[in-house]
Amino acid sequence: MLPATFKLCCGISHQHFKSMTGLKKTAAVALTRELRRMKTEEIFLPSIFRTLIQKENFCEAFRAEEEKLNINSTLNTDELFYIKQGEDALQQARDILQQDAGWATEIKMENGDNVVSKVLPGTGKVFKLEAILDATVDHVYSELHEKVDQMSTWNPSVGRVQVLQKIGNTTIVTHEITRETAGNIIGQRDFVSVRHSWKEGSCRYLAGIATESKMMPPQKGFVRAETGPSCIILRPACNDKKKTQITWLLSMDLKGWLPKTLINQALSQAQVDFAEHLRSQLSVNSVSTSS
Repeated sequence: MLPATFKLCCGISHQHFKSMTGLKKTAAVALTRELRRMKTEEIFLPSIFRTLIQKENFCEAFRAEEEKLNINSTLNTDELFYIKQGEDALQQARDILQQDAGWATEIKMENGDNVVSKVLPGTGKVFKLEAILDATVDHVYSELHEKVDQMSTWNPSVGRVQVLQKIGNTTIVTHEITRETAGNIIGQRDFVSVRHSWKEGSCRYLAGIATESKMMPPQKGFVRAETGPSCIILRPACNDKKKTQITWLLSMDLKGWLPKTLINQALSQAQVDFAEHLRSQLSVNSVSTSS
């Protein structure tokens, strides 16, 4: 009842909210954030309290939360919208990944990499990659989030990743262009996406979903494809904290007139190839760091 009432009030007072300043706007943002958390999966709330309890200094933890709130209070409506999109994508992806039944094997590699898929009402076919990487969670996270604009240097399927907008430390808006393939059976695509990161204990979540940006309207010569709710989960491997278990949920609409069998084969193979290219990159960086 409370969230519904608040939504109605927001609709009535949207223009008034835009003109708010100082503590009034901070209070409004604080209430919005709390209501979002009420809708978030139950596992999110315990993690927040665990983080506070584990802190040596509770006041320090409180100040950190206050700093996040102050940052959000300075954001405009577009930036808050992107954050909300990223949070919603993360929640949707987690809901999908919690579904244990109904997954069918697409590819099973000798090295243990495994791609499965299932069809979801309203979403279509989604793919899930499971693999083990010989690198720490922080190392993998750095490559996939902090250095996302360098992905084209090690992933042959990516022509360019451009960061259009960075919102705080957790959310970015990117423009990605795929590279031409042999025979160009599936022509070049481009994507505009929100990418949102979330840390929970020793795990890292990298969620994404298609969005729109005035900075990157549809480009001539490219088909604007769309990413559905997707997420990469990075967690330490059970038997070795120096290794990372990666779970990648992929949901994508390539658009255009393409046979579904071709699309399904291309997407599942893209996940296997991605894991192999990422392994190579992590190996190169590991060698250069040690030397």
